[in-house]
Amino acid sequence: MFRKPRLRTILLIINLVILLLPLLGIGVLRIYESELVRRTESELIAQGTIIGAAFKKELQNSLCPSSYGASATYKPPAQYHYASKYKYIGPKLDIYAETIRPPALPASAPDIAPDKYARLAANRVDALLAASKEVTLVGIRLVDYRGTVISSTGSEMGMSLISREEVRRSLAGEYVSLLRQRISDDPQPPSTSLSRGKRLRVFVAMPIIENNMVLGAVILSRTPLDIRKSLYMIRGQLAAAAAGLVTVVFGITLLTSITVNRPLTSLAKYAQSVVAGDKSEAPPISHSGIYEITVLSQAVTSMSRTLEDRAEYIRTFAANVSHEFKTPLTSIRATVELLEEHFFEMSDEERKRFLHIISSDTERLDRLVRRLLDLARADTLRPSDVQCNTSEVLNSLVQQFLTQGLKVHLAAAIPAVRINMTREVFESIVSNLIENARQHSGNDVEISISGRILQSQETTLEIDVHDNGPGIPEANREKIFRPFFTTARENGGSGLGLSIVKSLLIAHGGLISLEPSPGGSLFRLRIPAQRA
Repeated sequence: MFRKPRLRTILLIINLVILLLPLLGIGVLRIYESELVRRTESELIAQGTIIGAAFKKELQNSLCPSSYGASATYKPPAQYHYASKYKYIGPKLDIYAETIRPPALPASAPDIAPDKYARLAANRVDALLAASKEVTLVGIRLVDYRGTVISSTGSEMGMSLISREEVRRSLAGEYVSLLRQRISDDPQPPSTSLSRGKRLRVFVAMPIIENNMVLGAVILSRTPLDIRKSLYMIRGQLAAAAAGLVTVVFGITLLTSITVNRPLTSLAKYAQSVVAGDKSEAPPISHSGIYEITVLSQAVTSMSRTLEDRAEYIRTFAANVSHEFKTPLTSIRATVELLEEHFFEMSDEERKRFLHIISSDTERLDRLVRRLLDLARADTLRPSDVQCNTSEVLNSLVQQFLTQGLKVHLAAAIPAVRINMTREVFESIVSNLIENARQHSGNDVEISISGRILQSQETTLEIDVHDNGPGIPEANREKIFRPFFTTARENGGSGLGLSIVKSLLIAHGGLISLEPSPGGSLFRLRIPAQRA
């Protein structure tokens, strides 16, 4: 069965999604910005490879000696070893991990004039450099193995670049790529401009190597595409992504509305209808996807049912109380009126008889009030941690009733167990049952009490109170636990004794039932117990 998530889980997920959306956006932008730098580096690698291959070919055609160049001192990893057939070089720059170096140092005058073979080969690739810059806007410098510029798309022809880190490392045979600051006095170009406004510049230095001899190097530089300009160029895709995010937000809102807002609104409307007096019972909200909402719905429905039952109980109780009080009060009022009008005309015996009526009805009202107070205390009783020994209490009660002339005995030894009930409450329960038998059957009734232990998931004490009286007619068996129902009113019965017993037992987690018996009445009590 599907286990409904709790409200805090739903809220946590929603908050995490809301938190992750901007973090995810920042992460994507960081990755995208680094990708722009790597894309620029990759383009420079491709151009440098072609220019280096062309220069090498032209240098070979210039009939330079086989020992031309400088020995490569850099030892590359095995997979990049220049003696192997494949010499893959991939982009590696990370804008957030790479050290941003200051702008490149200016070119200086060389100590030695450019090599004639290198200069001759460079003249033949000048057109290639110029054509490449016109299309890609890449700054290209071709240097000989001493670091002197022999071909350039800029203004540094014949100057030495050996003071620059990337040039020195590439002339040792190492592929170098790095980032430098780009300082420009020009204002930031608009997004629609072809110019790139990035404040960084990618430098790539690719050595030209033949037989482990460095013939020269290609130095390329390019400003990577600014992220704002790049985002402007993909504004259509960004608009689609934004629409997707809006859809996610609306989806979260809809999910919250379905799982939280809508069920709570239904419960609020139901509560308002209850306040307005609508007695119809709303079914629990079973389609809610949240555990707490389902529990709340069930609790509200149960509370409404309990309140309605309690209100019905109060209405019935008030009507019964009114009826019970009305009879003695009417009798007292009528008797008082007779005494007021005919007091001096009555004989002493008549006066005594009417005064006895008033006294009897007053005692009945007093007894009724005390029983009502007992019932009210039973209905509102909260069990305490005080325990009593049932065997000791029952033995003591039997002795008390025997001294009063009632035939009460224990049919068998009561198990020695303890119950979470005060001695006074337990005595009240058993005494009410014995008194109920006396009222209906007289002082000659015989009452037997027996008990046993029921062992299931928890220990339960079961007590039977059985009398040999006339029993309870079948028509009255369903009414005996109702307040004010009695067939012994003339014997002082108030109809509240069994109601008090039932309320006291329920308050302590117990039960009472009227069981079938071959003779008399058999009441069975079940009370949670602990072995003494």
